[in-house]
Amino acid sequence: MLPHPKLSRSVSAIGGSVYSGYVERAAARGGEVYPFHVGDTWLSPAEGCRLEDVHASEVRGLNQYAPVRGLPALLEALVERQRARTGAPTERDNVLVTGGATAGLACAVGAIAEPGDEVLILAPYWPLIAGIVRCFHATPVPVPFFGAADSAQSAVEVVRARRTPRTVALYLNSPNNPTGRVIPRARIEALVGWAAREGLWILADEVYEDMIFEGTHTYSRSISPERVIAAHSFSKAYGMAGYRCGYLAGPAEVLNEALKVSTHTVYATTTAAQHAALRVLGGAGDAWIAAARERYRQIGAAAAQRLGVAAPEGSTFLFLDVVEHLGERGLSGFLADCADRGLLLAPGPSFGPFETHVRLCYTAAAPEVTERGVAVLAELMACNG
Repeated sequence: MLPHPKLSRSVSAIGGSVYSGYVERAAARGGEVYPFHVGDTWLSPAEGCRLEDVHASEVRGLNQYAPVRGLPALLEALVERQRARTGAPTERDNVLVTGGATAGLACAVGAIAEPGDEVLILAPYWPLIAGIVRCFHATPVPVPFFGAADSAQSAVEVVRARRTPRTVALYLNSPNNPTGRVIPRARIEALVGWAAREGLWILADEVYEDMIFEGTHTYSRSISPERVIAAHSFSKAYGMAGYRCGYLAGPAEVLNEALKVSTHTVYATTTAAQHAALRVLGGAGDAWIAAARERYRQIGAAAAQRLGVAAPEGSTFLFLDVVEHLGERGLSGFLADCADRGLLLAPGPSFGPFETHVRLCYTAAAPEVTERGVAVLAELMACNG
């Protein structure tokens, strides 16, 4: 048999099981499964804003492509939203509707990175960003940040130490997935200011902007709209993960290039999802966020207390260092033991150089299921302490 043509080395370097390699093992055991490995919600979207509420008899063209930049009405609503939330000058060409924030960030990276370029990524980080950078044949450079930078000055020092002539962008994520921390405004200002002075783009992952329990979210576009490309999500804000609709906000020249990437991959975001997104931007969505945020806060605080860690400041995650609970089999053995109890957690190495950590999403299952799953984890940690 003739050998196959070569495969992309960049893509081959991406891990296959980002969130858990034990899903089948947990399912095979029978009994209740605690799916804490993926960031999702048990809540349904607001009534009137679900896909089943968007009827072809009321909305023309649901079976047709939407405009590649986004539905005009949705773009207008997002322009107003950006103006109100960030204060940054925003027009239609400063907004791009994408197939979720994941696709949006991929389009942004595709617009600014070339093979051999480097992107600084504050760590721990959302795992898919490193793979996205590799998909465009650039190099992700983890920058240990949360727990390492405790001031505006040290925030700049840690990124400056890893900047090279090949660096083209800085990625930051607040409220942070996986740590649940919120980066204070002074540090955001310092990072954005430094990146702008260095001639770098800023990729601001702000998908958990509405899920803050302590502190205040800082919009990076309010600091440097000419340098920041911000990603936003209907998945995280409104419980619409399966709809795959998000958007980018940023400089027109960048978004016009990102639009090319979007057009030549997904072409256009799902038409029905955009109509659902447009509906949720009204009062029903605001009420949903307020209720969800309080429920998330309570569940996260209770889980943190049960596990003996600090309560999250935002997002929907806890990031736990389980080094004291690892036996000779290490993290993989610990995760396997968890799966044997039906408990699925995301491994720390997916989020950067964190070989003894696990991430837990406390909103992926109903509260009563989450409570039982957290109790299982607490028991395992006590047994292996």
